[in-house]
Amino acid sequence: MEGVGSRDSTSFHSLFSLSEIVEMENIINEMGEKSLHQEFCEELAARLSSSAIRAGRAALTWQQVQSWFQDKHKELQAETVSSPVALKLFVDLSDANISRNASESSQKPEGDDATDLSELAFEAKSFKDDAWYDVASFLTFRVICTGELEARVRFAGFGKEEDEWVSVRKGIRERSIPLEPSECHRINTGDLVLCFQERFDQAVYCDARVMEIQRKLHDASTCTCAFIVRYDHDFSQEMVELSRLCCRPRQEACPQLSKTNQHETALSISARSLWE
Repeated sequence: MEGVGSRDSTSFHSLFSLSEIVEMENIINEMGEKSLHQEFCEELAARLSSSAIRAGRAALTWQQVQSWFQDKHKELQAETVSSPVALKLFVDLSDANISRNASESSQKPEGDDATDLSELAFEAKSFKDDAWYDVASFLTFRVICTGELEARVRFAGFGKEEDEWVSVRKGIRERSIPLEPSECHRINTGDLVLCFQERFDQAVYCDARVMEIQRKLHDASTCTCAFIVRYDHDFSQEMVELSRLCCRPRQEACPQLSKTNQHETALSISARSLWE
């Protein structure tokens, strides 16, 4: 999936003027979570869009205003860990590195369950469009008031203005794997896949479930099978080719592995690694 797909590259700093940002910071300090409500964001977006400051600029949408408040709210909730270098956080990623190589795991010493972050490639889910993007680097981390660990992510192919705070448990996982035409048998009905969704306004990779497979005889150079998928974020269905699918590492490495046999792998993330 690396290098493919598009992402809204408009940053908050280019969307809002300095005076608008100052006003919204005052609002969130006074109102807290109430500023996240859709009705309030709609009213504020309409008021800001009609002000003289925005003359000649595009009108704001309530989604843009709400996204700014969501990001700012997370920052206000965050509690920075005081001793990052000494701290090691064992993060529970049930989808990360599960049975990546059965022969290798059988040779590992008993009790050696942690995986070095540097050995893996990751993808992260953007809250802006519910799409997954390759991770270029982890910049820093924080633990919010709920105890949840978040990482500041730099997306591959994007600048610092597009960095996001992402939940490590919910929004970061080992990178999905594109398949060769001869590997279409690795995709099965019910599998979670990463599918390239093309729409008139964007083209991004999103989670989807394989609902049906129409398998056809073909050679190793070209797959002619058809896959009907249902996207998780909007429940729409579409028939796609194999070239638009990436499988999850568990399915690629061990397609016959049943859910009951899955085990959670502890991924050891040191604070030092997140800054490198």
